[in-house]
Amino acid sequence: MVIIGWIIVGLIAGALARLILPGKQAGGWISTILLGVIGAFVGGLLFGIFGGKGVGAVLSDPWSWGSLFIAVIGAIVFSFVWGLITKDRA
Repeated sequence: MVIIGWIIVGLIAGALARLILPGKQAGGWISTILLGVIGAFVGGLLFGIFGGKGVGAVLSDPWSWGSLFIAVIGAIVFSFVWGLITKDRA
């Protein structure tokens, strides 16, 4: 059930990150889900480094506002870094 929860939260977090970040971003709804789920992991790592609960607490409970917030922040960071890495490929 946690996996289904993270797919749903990943879709929401990825969509919010795409709305917040300026510019054109390629990809459909599957890449948006992946962006959100990877963003949750990245956000959990970042919050763990800065003294938060970390990845384990974030990934175990996808149905909280804190998890959604961390996933969106992580998705924004991941999307920004991914854009920097792949900007010369187009």
